[in-house]
Formats: sequence, structure tokens, C-alpha cells
Amino acid sequence: MAIKKSEIYNMLWKGCDELRGGMDASQYKDYVLFLLFLRYISDKYSKSANPYSSVNVPKGCSFADMQKLKGNPEIGEKIDKKIIKPLKDKNPFLGQVPSFNDENKLGKGKEMVDRLTNLITIFEDKSLDFSSNRAANDDLLGDAYEYLMRNFAQQSGKSKGQFYTPAEVSRIIAKVIGIQKKKISSDTIIYDPTCGSGSLLMKVVDEMDKRVTIYGQEKDVATKGLASMNMVLHNNPTAEIAQGNTLTSPFFLDGNELKEADFVVANPPFSDKSWMNGVNISLEDDAFHRFGDYGIPPAKNGDYAYLLHIVKSLKATGKGACILPHGVLFRGNIESQIRTKLVDRGYIKGIIGLPANLFYGTGIPACILILDKEKSEKRNSIFMIDASKGFMKDGDKNRLRSRDIHKIVDVFTNRTNVEKYSRDVPILEIVSNDYNLNIPRYIDTQEEEDIQDIQAHLSGEIPARDIDSLQSYWDACPTLKKSIFKRGSHTSYLQLKLDKNSIQQHIIQHAEFLAYGQMVTKKYTAWKNKNTKYLKNLAKDCKVKQVIHDISEDILQQFSKLELIDRYDIYQHLMDYWDEVMQDDCFLLSADGWVAKTERIEVKTKKGTIVDKGWFCDLIPKDLIVNKFFSKDKQELESLESEKESVHSHLEELIEEHTAEGGVLADFDKVNKKVAQARLKEIKKDPDLGEERAILEEYLALQDTLDSVNQVIKDKDKELDNKAYQKYPVLTTNEIKVLVVEDKWLQAIEKGVQVEMDRISQKLSQRLLALAERYEVPLPMLDKQVSDLEKKVNSHLKKMGVVL
Repeated sequence: MAIKKSEIYNMLWKGCDELRGGMDASQYKDYVLFLLFLRYISDKYSKSANPYSSVNVPKGCSFADMQKLKGNPEIGEKIDKKIIKPLKDKNPFLGQVPSFNDENKLGKGKEMVDRLTNLITIFEDKSLDFSSNRAANDDLLGDAYEYLMRNFAQQSGKSKGQFYTPAEVSRIIAKVIGIQKKKISSDTIIYDPTCGSGSLLMKVVDEMDKRVTIYGQEKDVATKGLASMNMVLHNNPTAEIAQGNTLTSPFFLDGNELKEADFVVANPPFSDKSWMNGVNISLEDDAFHRFGDYGIPPAKNGDYAYLLHIVKSLKATGKGACILPHGVLFRGNIESQIRTKLVDRGYIKGIIGLPANLFYGTGIPACILILDKEKSEKRNSIFMIDASKGFMKDGDKNRLRSRDIHKIVDVFTNRTNVEKYSRDVPILEIVSNDYNLNIPRYIDTQEEEDIQDIQAHLSGEIPARDIDSLQSYWDACPTLKKSIFKRGSHTSYLQLKLDKNSIQQHIIQHAEFLAYGQMVTKKYTAWKNKNTKYLKNLAKDCKVKQVIHDISEDILQQFSKLELIDRYDIYQHLMDYWDEVMQDDCFLLSADGWVAKTERIEVKTKKGTIVDKGWFCDLIPKDLIVNKFFSKDKQELESLESEKESVHSHLEELIEEHTAEGGVLADFDKVNKKVAQARLKEIKKDPDLGEERAILEEYLALQDTLDSVNQVIKDKDKELDNKAYQKYPVLTTNEIKVLVVEDKWLQAIEKGVQVEMDRISQKLSQRLLALAERYEVPLPMLDKQVSDLEKKVNSHLKKMGVVL
């Protein structure tokens, strides 16, 4: 059976558990990622007819050779000398590889042997055989590598997780940087001057969808090696990754000048306080002419140093993107001077403000500066987005959701002005604000606070302006407002026509709301009908990432221009289900086709025997088969379960009634069948204990019935389980398609659409209820209630002899 993508990830993460204790996450990632890389290149080298020319696995240095060392007392030393050293000699791009003979990290003697042996065993799994290149379409290894990188970054601590740019941010940059695929060729140069592990660079390269020239530079030796391996695992073995400080010793040059690139992306260290170490700080001695036209950035803050390096590295038509802290948008002095010149030259195309706490290593909010030199002299505005409020919590970090990413990309690409979210800001307005680019100056995201209306509190009526603020609901359902409210004592105030507790029920039963729901259903049905055919036509070796792209873009299109429902909410339901279930299903289809394979669950006991724990089928769960083909058997089981609950309830009532003090069962340490039978035998011939005997007999009768029903349920369940198991091998291809596409996928997605419909009625009714409760008791009445209560209290106190 093909293994699911998520299972591969979990299996790889087990490798990390073998190394915990001797080192932190920032160190043991190097071991796990290197083994993943070695397994990959070994499979390619030994079994592929066209091994990568730039990757050389010398004889005796493959993963298979490492396997032979399992259990060897000198395993660590032999891995270092006989495998890693020759491998590095033949592949200089690897850079620093961790020592597998480090006793401080891996333990001494048997501890090291066991740890390395177990770690190698994890990577032996046959599902990790990449010699057939089965992952080419969907980048299985690249995705697995990124999965590990994210997890390592999360665990590496505040100062050690900066090697990884969150994939969500990288995807935004890849989409908004301005890639036109028809203009991309092998001569297209993409460059990242602070590439870390290469995650940002690879996301942009993936967007190009063609072979291009890739350059990257990374200061840290070990991280540079990770980036090089990342390139190979992403099928870009010719990428050139250099090691060194980009600002002091840029590697990629044309003569004495910086090599210019078509695209430059970077996530440099935020506010680098030591950027000047080794850099010529005189404008006259600025060897690469990065600062002369702008000024030298502050000695204790390198944000603009990296930004100016990017600007200088861009061709005349080049495009770039850089992740920087918000301070670059508004800080003064020399940074203000540099910012002014960048704006005046039209190099800044856009700014995207991101949520706080996205990045590993810092919790401060950051922004993306999008640069574009092409036609910069004609640029008369900068497009700004405040996306700071769109995220989800993910442990102790925040994470952009699929909907957040898509919305940012759509709005930026179309330069759409969205209230409280985005705006195309004229350069003249920026100039009038002294070139301050702080986003809140141009986009007001503050939510208006509720105004407490004194007159409404006096009259007990609802302000009309509060109801008018819900205009989007009244536009969708024009007569709904009149069915809920009537005119108050003044045109500025309204009164409820119905009881406040019936508001939601009234809304969902209103003819116009029902009609709106039918319109939403119609849109979903149109999407379902189109994509049912598409999904049923998926074939073996289908491109899984293309599948989600096609169906998700279509659902966005279908739900566009619809009042009340945000199409990105519908999109998110689809993407959540994709991540949780559907992606793995499509991966199975890509590997095996429309085949529903079952697998037995076998567990090895401590004694070494194998115990059968049942079976499962990932693609078509047992419940789907039962509901489709054995509904009558399921109903019988449900009926038996209901009978069981009834008997159990009666039994519990009997026990509770007679275990109270003085009850027949009160003296029992524990009420069970054995104790009850023994006591009944003891008193069977005593005529004075007839009541106790009757209660015990009733208890035992109920217990016998319960045992009998449980046995029938067990037998029926086993019979149904066997029927379902026998059904899988005889399923037709068409039956499998119906079960998977219609009964599993589309039903789950339809529930998401219904959730959004329910949310609309709940949101409206909750707002109306809150307003009704706020003003329902007029202040004069409250005063009277307080006065009446005060009189009652005083009266009671007087009776008690308390003198006030």
C-alpha cells in the first residue's frame, strides 16, 4: 500500500526523537536532514539511468553502505571516515556536515551505537525509495524537507530558528514579486543574498516552473550546507550556493561589480547590529557602490544595508522583495534620507504589513517591501496592504492561513482598494507625510467602538444607526429588517416587533433568508457538478498540487461577488479539509490509482507473537462502506445499542436507589454480579428477606439482559465488520469513485459551506440580541427597580433591629 505523505513526515520526525537529549533542535536537525539527503542521492545514483551530473556518490559512500554499519562498535568513526569524508571531497557544495562520532552529542559506546543504528533504521523504510522518482510531480522530498525545517525552527529557540523563512510568507513573495512565466528562461537569474536554508529561494523558483539560474549566499557554514541539500532535493542541483558574509564579501560578481539579477529575494537578519564588521564605511571606499547614491545606513542597524545591496543587485528591469521590520518604514535620520531617495526613484512598488510573531527567532511584526525597477520613473503610487489581523494561532507562534495568503496575493495583484485592508497610496500623499511609509498613516484599520446612546437608554429603544450599520444583511434580504423592527418614538430609534429570544429562528425562517440560502446552495451545486467530473477523472500519477489549485481556484470564482459570505472563508474550509484528509487521498490515488486497499493492523507483543488488531482502509473508511451497502445491518446495531443504553440506565437507577443509606445494596463494597449471586444464595430460603431477594433478582435479571445484549452487539459488529472487509475487493472502479468523491470529499466540503450559512444567521442574531438587551430596560425603570429593592432591604434590616 502506498504510504501517505503525512505518514512519511511523521516517520521522519521519529528520527529526531532518537537524537533528543544530547543536543538541541538547532543541532540535531543537521543529522536528520543529512540522512534524508543521503538516502535520496543514493537512490538516484545507484538506480537511475540519468543520475545528476553535479552530485557524486563515491563507491562505498551510499546509504546502503551506512546500513551495513548498523550495530558496529565503531559506527560513528566509520561513518565519518568512510562515508562522509569521501562524499564531501566529491561534493564540495555540502559544506559542513555534522560528525557522527561526537560523543558529547551522540553519547559514548553502546549509547552512540544504538542511537545511530535506530536512526539509520528509520530511513530504511521502503516508502522512502526515490529511485523511481515517483515524487517528481509533487515534490515529496522537498515538502518533507520543509516539514522538518519548520519543526526544527519551532524547537530551536529564539536565537537559532532564523535559518527558516515561514513557507506562507515565502509563498506570498513568490506570488507578488512579478513573475511572468512566458518571459522566464534558463538565463533568468534569481538571487538570495541571505538565503539561510534556501526555503524562500525555492518557493520563488517553484513559481517560475522552469529551469533558471539560481544564486544564493549564506554566512553560516552549516546552514549553507542545508541550503545546498535543499536545492538538490528540490531538483535544482545546479544551483550555486556560496558561503560567506554578503555585505563584506559578496560572492557573485561581474568583475568588480555586483552581479545583477532578474529577481532578488531576502529575509536578512532583522536590525543587524554588527553589519559593519569588515565593511568599508566610507562612501568613497564603497567598493560595490551600494551606498554612495543613498548614504551609509546606521552603524547599529543593518536593515537598509541589506535593502541597498538588493537594489544594487537588481537589473534595470529587475524585481525584488525583502522582509524587514516595520521600523524601516518610519525611522528618521539617515534612514529617512535613504527611504526618500528610494521613493523618489520609484523603486518601491508595494508594502505588505504582516502579523506579529510569524517568524522564528523574533516576535516583532515585519513587512514585505516589493521592489521593481522596471518603469520605476513612471511610478506614481505605492500599493499598501495591512494584513496584520489575518492569521491563526499555531502553538506559541502565529501562522498565515491559506485564505490570508490568497487574499493578500489577489488584492496586491489586482491593486484592489479594500476598506481597512489595502490602498493604492499616491506618491504625492507620501511626500506630504515627509516620506513616512508607516502603513497606519494611510490605512485605518481601527474598528469603531459601540456608542452608548443615552436617549436609547432612557427610552428603551434601539438606535437606528446601529441597525443601519448592518446594511449588508438588509441588502441581501430587503424586507428582513421591517419584519424584525418597527418605528420607535422617534425616527432615529426602533423597537423590536418580536421576542428577543426568537430573533435567530425568525431570521433562518424568513423567506428572503431562505432564498439567499438557496442561492448559496446553487453556487455550491454548480461547483460540485463541475468538479465531481474533474475529480472522478483523476488518474494514476496525477499532479496532486495541480488538483488542489484547480478546484480551489474554481470555488473562489464560484463564490465571488456574493453578499454576506466571504469567498475566502469557503476557500479556507476546502483548504483545511485538503490538509487534513484530501491531500493524502489524492497522494494515494496518484500512487495506486482508483484502488481501495485494506491493510491489517498487526501488533507485536512483548513475547514476540503477532496479534491481529483489525484492519483499515485510508481511501474509503469502513463507515462509508457500511452506510452505502449495509445500512440495514447498521440500523440493527443502532437499535441494539439503544436497547443496551435503556437496560444500562435502568440498572444504574436500581443501583443508585438501593445503595443509599439503609438500602439493600448499601453494605456491598462493590455491586457486581458475583456478589449479588452470592448474597441471593445466602438469603434464598429466608421468608423475612423477600424484598431484598426481589431487588437482587431484578438486578441480576437486568445484568443478564445487558450481558446478552452486549454479546449480540459484539457478534453483530463482528459480522458487519467482516461483511465490510469482504466488500472492498469486489468494489468496481465506479463505486470507488462515487464513495470517495461524492460520499467522502464533497459531503465534507458541503458541510463547510453550511457552516458559513449558519455563521451568517448567528452573527446577525447575536448582534441584534446584544443591542436589544443593552437598551431593553429604560433608565427610569432601572432607577425604580433600585429604589424598590432598597426599600425592601431597609424593611428587612428594620425588622432585624438594624438602625441605619
